[in-house]
Amino acid sequence: MGIYKVVLPRMGESVSEATITKWVKAIGDSVEEDDPIVEIATDKVDSDVPAPVTGKLSKIFFEENQVAQVGDVIAWIEVEGETNEDTTTPDTEEVADAVSQPEPEVSPDIEEHNVIEEELLNKVSAAEERGVSTQQIPGTELLEQELREKTVLHSGSRFYSPLVKNIAQEEGLSQAELDSIIGTGAEGRVTKQDILDYLGKRSAQDPRVESEEIAVKTASSDQHVITPPSKEKENTPKITAPGDEIVEMDRMRRLIADHMVHSVKTSPHVASFVEADVTNLVNWRNKIKDSYKKREGENITFTPIFIEAVSKALRDFPMVNVSVDGHHIIKRKNINIGMAAALPSGNLIVPVIKNADQLSLVGLSKAVNDLAQRSRQNQLKPDDTQGGTFTFTNIGAFGNIMGVPIINQPQAAILAVGTIKKKPAVLETEHGDVIAIRHMMYLSMSYDHRVIDGALGGTFLKRVADYLENWDINREI
Repeated sequence: MGIYKVVLPRMGESVSEATITKWVKAIGDSVEEDDPIVEIATDKVDSDVPAPVTGKLSKIFFEENQVAQVGDVIAWIEVEGETNEDTTTPDTEEVADAVSQPEPEVSPDIEEHNVIEEELLNKVSAAEERGVSTQQIPGTELLEQELREKTVLHSGSRFYSPLVKNIAQEEGLSQAELDSIIGTGAEGRVTKQDILDYLGKRSAQDPRVESEEIAVKTASSDQHVITPPSKEKENTPKITAPGDEIVEMDRMRRLIADHMVHSVKTSPHVASFVEADVTNLVNWRNKIKDSYKKREGENITFTPIFIEAVSKALRDFPMVNVSVDGHHIIKRKNINIGMAAALPSGNLIVPVIKNADQLSLVGLSKAVNDLAQRSRQNQLKPDDTQGGTFTFTNIGAFGNIMGVPIINQPQAAILAVGTIKKKPAVLETEHGDVIAIRHMMYLSMSYDHRVIDGALGGTFLKRVADYLENWDINREI
């Protein structure tokens, strides 16, 4: 019998970890190739890991609700054969080797050394966060030894895992303050729990910071949720009146809640509103929607039309398509529009249309329909929710006339459109002003006042409205 190592595969750009939510197969179960063996969840989407081979599940290394890093060996599968050598999937062989085989020496090339160092520290940190010794994880017996060797090679420097460095940066810790934290990890390194304990004490001593502060780090739409409130308070239900029901948040709702709190604490929100006459747009869609469905086999909604207008306006005002890093403004080259979508569970997800400004209206329509359908069916891939630079939400679908959405960090703005309603409006004509029945709609935008002032935000929003109001009734599609 041979042993097949099943590793957590790469799940998309910048996705480095996942939570084990459910083992579909138990130890001793027979598995067929491509059968799901475990369900996993990243910060945004749920998916499963299929069996790479046919055999029997012989060992599981992560319990449900534990977090595994990309490249971690999560299970063993016994396969038929005379060889006793371990095997790995071709797709993940390179990742598995990086996990199970320590680097024999430090490369003289600085960039390669940094990559090795980061992978090493990630593995040790992951083990510490799970509360297990690194020796208990297959293939990591020499990690501690390598860490000591690297520390000797770089005497005078203190190593921090990428997760710890990200938390420190998000919380605004200076290097001196970070260096002052007493570490309980290998060779006195600072672990995730060390820095969270430190932040908890610092918050309790600072009256300006809530004692149950929740910090969420979002980089390129990757979100790592850190929740340091005391367990005693967290597990104590609030006093309720007779008949009240306490409902625990599911995993996605907790992520959304933490992300929203983080966004409000990070960005000073300001909002602008405009009203647009979209009569020409409505009449045009009514005219072409039947022929479009017959030709393309799917409906054309207002959403791709709105996204097209937003994309054009972002080209006109590139300083809205930005994010903030400390005192630096990052101008995004690509225009990737996040499209807020409500799920049947009542939760919210934001799939992203990449390079929206380069797509035709037909292309946008197909992208919107595809992402919306896969969102409802829980079939989104991790990459589908990554890389957004601006978010659009259609609250008019729920009959709302306007709203003030919360910015999707690390973006700097989010635009909402309300429902389209027939209203009397004053029109200026060559024969004088007249009152007519028009299709009117409100647009609202929340933006980060650190980098987008009222003039820029208001002008940008008006430009979006202008693109919609000046719609060509004779446009071909």
